Amino acid sequence: MGSRSRYDINAWRCGTHSTPSKSMYLDAQQVVHCQATDRDVGPCAVKHHFPSPIVSWIEDLSSFGNVSFSPDSEYVDEQARASVGQSSTSSNLRDMQISVRLTEEFMELAKENTSNNLETCGILGASFRDGTYFVTMLIIPKQEGTAHSCQAVNEEEIHAVLSEQSLYPAGWIHTHPSQTCFLSSIDLHTQYSYQVMLPEAVAIVVAPTDPTRSYGIFRLTDPGGMEVLRGCYESGFHTHRETTDDSPIYETCSKVHFNPNLRFEIVDLRSGA
Repeated sequence: MGSRSRYDINAWRCGTHSTPSKSMYLDAQQVVHCQATDRDVGPCAVKHHFPSPIVSWIEDLSSFGNVSFSPDSEYVDEQARASVGQSSTSSNLRDMQISVRLTEEFMELAKENTSNNLETCGILGASFRDGTYFVTMLIIPKQEGTAHSCQAVNEEEIHAVLSEQSLYPAGWIHTHPSQTCFLSSIDLHTQYSYQVMLPEAVAIVVAPTDPTRSYGIFRLTDPGGMEVLRGCYESGFHTHRETTDDSPIYETCSKVHFNPNLRFEIVDLRSGA
């Protein structure tokens, strides 16, 4: 499956793909850490740290009753259009677990932008244990957004947080405030930059106005979609050639599971602007 680099700021960006920038680390006093004996699973109270850019959200299991995680809770997109492939198990991918609350909390953070028809993006950070990736951090970077795109700025800060916590860049999440749930041509390039490093990396699209589904979790098909994006050097909105194996360019994800017991932190770097 190739090497799995935890972080490489020159290889990925949120909502854009351009020239690399020089790495820079955050001042340690700017970052507040939330430590726990078991950092990935288990109950804990919600904690907020201000004026730090860190907002730590940990699952409160009381809101879920006595529900427990089941490996049968795999993400299945039953509303995928014919032009988008269904979950494929042909690739030897590792499992990924995501909190059931992550999308909801992201939308709360994106509420103001969404009401103004502006996209919002975030980065997913994951730990790796026992053959599974656990998404334990959601980073909201400083960013610039329009109705049809979003671009992270100061990506060095994202790199610093992932590096400090020894997390893998496991994908990204963004809104389509007034569009349907799909990956645009720009989104495909962004996803490629994550997936070329980590084949399990996902793209989560949240589309609150889509009448058929409010969100989707996608990956580029491999080898079909990955080959198309590898050979494309265009920028902005554009069309892509068809894959050589007649597969769709991207598909809904396989081996992604929702875990109600998975804790995660939210790092909102915008509050430190």
